[in-house]
Amino acid sequence: MRIVHIITRLIVGGAQENTLLSCEGQHAAGHDVTLITGPSVGPEGSLVERANAAGYEVVVEPTLVRALRPVTDWRAVGRLRSLIRERKPDVVHTHSSKAGILGRYAAHKENVPAIVHTIHGLAFTASTSKFVNTGYVHAERRAARWCHKIVCVADAMAKQSLARNIGQPDQYVTVHSGMDVEPFLDPPVPRADVRQQLGLADDHVAVGTIARLFDLKGHEDLIAHAPRLCEQFPNLRFVWIGDGSLRGSFERQIAGAELTDRFIFTGLVPPSEIPQLVNALDIVAHPSRREGLARALPQGALAGCPVVTYDIDGNAEALIEGETGWAVAPFDTSVFADRIVELAGDAPLRRRMGEAGRAFCRETFSTQAMVDGLEDVYRSLVPTPLPGSAMVS
Repeated sequence: MRIVHIITRLIVGGAQENTLLSCEGQHAAGHDVTLITGPSVGPEGSLVERANAAGYEVVVEPTLVRALRPVTDWRAVGRLRSLIRERKPDVVHTHSSKAGILGRYAAHKENVPAIVHTIHGLAFTASTSKFVNTGYVHAERRAARWCHKIVCVADAMAKQSLARNIGQPDQYVTVHSGMDVEPFLDPPVPRADVRQQLGLADDHVAVGTIARLFDLKGHEDLIAHAPRLCEQFPNLRFVWIGDGSLRGSFERQIAGAELTDRFIFTGLVPPSEIPQLVNALDIVAHPSRREGLARALPQGALAGCPVVTYDIDGNAEALIEGETGWAVAPFDTSVFADRIVELAGDAPLRRRMGEAGRAFCRETFSTQAMVDGLEDVYRSLVPTPLPGSAMVS
């Protein structure tokens, strides 16, 4: 098949890695894949170089920007229509809110046979103002009319969308976000070596967070409870994997609490180094306030770490409550901290939960399972094998 993926930007993030793995898997299966992305700028880093090296076509479209700019956005629709018209795809698959709205409209106007959108995370959230949420919901209702299938990385995405009258039930299908599981199961650099590089001693209990240092990722919740946790556990260390615009602010808050020696910032790291870093941790804490299904949770579980998160969106689907970790009531920071206390003081519990999490996630969140799931979605919309296609009837 000829497949065109459209995403707003290729920063270092979960939705972007999901998209690249989809493109790579489909390209390897023999499909003709094109990825259209907007410019990737900012402290979050870029995955454009990885995309360019993968062998499929990558188009960087300057008018496809993240910010709301009506004139530029209308130009982007025209450019997307032109790019789609030139490639005559069988499938257009959009990702993220902005590209999802503009891309679906452009594909609809060009009469693409199969238009698919993935919800990596809902644009409307409890942490966003009612006014903004209303605008997002209205836009998503319109965009749902322009596509044939809506892929969700968790069942919760479909339930929340349908509750807002976005789309129809038969449009929705869940395909869990995939990842290359092997490096998490068998990291390229041994745990002891990575811990030494990070400055972690053998007796340190490392609580890791894998997220951009940005709004709505919840780092403030950890800072708020860090004095109590660090006083109770002198061997506790926080490892923050990622970078972003709020790093300076967080570092000042931590210094003000005289806890600089308890926090380790890795800075921006390429996705290929995430497995070895996660394997150096003992607990994964993910206090994000907006998600689809946080990739940090299966990543932590695959590395043998129990996980603690808020029960928002699809996060609860990435764990077995009480067996591989906990999904705490949304934004209850005290209970969140109490779960870290429970794990920090009980090494056998961490080990049992970690082993259970690894067994739970190794099949469900593999790249191949995701690529196969998307293939089934496409096949349901384009059922007839095409000349040269890797599909079978």
